[in-house]
Amino acid sequence: MNIGISHLRAFVAVLDCGSFSLAAAELGISQSAVSHSVATLERSLGSPVFVRSSGVRLTVLGEQILVHARQVVGAYGAIRDVASRHGGQPSGTVRIAATPTACQGVLPHLLHRWQHEFPLVQVVVLEGDDAEVESWLGEGAVELAVLIDRPSDAGVLLTTDHFHALLGSDHPLADEAEIDIADLDDDSMIVSTSGCEEYVRKVYRLAHRSLRPGHRVRDMGTLLAMVRSGLGVSVVPGLTSAMLDHRLVMIPLRQYVSRDLTLTGPIGRPWHKAAQVLVESCRQVPSQPLPGQQGTRLTLTTSRGPARRTRTARSEAG
Repeated sequence: MNIGISHLRAFVAVLDCGSFSLAAAELGISQSAVSHSVATLERSLGSPVFVRSSGVRLTVLGEQILVHARQVVGAYGAIRDVASRHGGQPSGTVRIAATPTACQGVLPHLLHRWQHEFPLVQVVVLEGDDAEVESWLGEGAVELAVLIDRPSDAGVLLTTDHFHALLGSDHPLADEAEIDIADLDDDSMIVSTSGCEEYVRKVYRLAHRSLRPGHRVRDMGTLLAMVRSGLGVSVVPGLTSAMLDHRLVMIPLRQYVSRDLTLTGPIGRPWHKAAQVLVESCRQVPSQPLPGQQGTRLTLTTSRGPARRTRTARSEAG
C-alpha cells in the first residue's frame, strides 16, 4: 500500500473545503493535482473514498479512514512546526488580499522574494476590489491585505502609485511627455468603477472640470480592450503598466493624484506569526520605484475572493 501525506492532505482538504477546486486553492496546488492525489489514495485503498455526485460525500470507507487521516495530517503539521521553530524558520499558510493592479504590479516581486527567504511559508493570493479586500481582512478571511490609502502603524507602505492617462498608441497625444486632463475633453472617458473612480474625479477637480464618463466598467480587461479599440481613453493607476501591451501607452498627467498601498494585518486581532515576518521583511528592504512612477511615457509589453482562491485570476479595475 503506497499512501503518502500529500494523498491524505488532499482527502481531508476536499472534505473540509467542500469541493476539489476550493481544496486546490487551500493547498496552493492545481485542481488536477488534488484529483490525482485522491485517485491515487483510492487506488491504494482499493475502493472510493468519495461518492461521485453533487457536493462532497464520503463513502463508508472514507468515513472509516477520516479520523486516522486527520491524525496523520495533524501530526505532519506538528512536525513541521517543531522543525521550523528549531531551525528558526517561519512556516504556515498566509492569505493575502489585494486589488488586481496590486496583484500584478506589486505582489509578483514580493512573492518571488518571500519564496526564497521563507520557503516554509505558503502564500495564497486573493484578488478583489477595494471594498472586498478590506472586508476580507476585517472578517478574518485573510491574514494580510494590500490596502489603498489606509495608513497602518503596524503595516508597511509598499509604494505610492501615481495616476496616468491611458491612451491607444495611435492616439494624437500618444507621443506627449505630459498632458493636461483638459486635453482629453474630446475623447470618451472610460472610468473604472472598482476603486479608481474617486481618484479620477480628483484629477478633474484639480483641473476645475466635471467628469462626464462615456463608459463605466468594472473589469480591467474590458477597460483596456475598449481603449485599445479606440472607444475612448482612461485615467488609471501607474501599476496598470504591468497589464499593457504595445498598443497602449500611459502618459503622466499635469494634475498630480496618487494613492498609497500599504501591506498590513487585521486591526484588533493577533497577527499570524508568519504574516508578521512577511511584513517586517518589507520594512527592512527599501521600496523600489515602480513602472510608471518616474514621470516618463510608458509603452510596456507585459483569489476572486475566498470562494475563488487562486494565484492568478481575471483582472478587475482597481
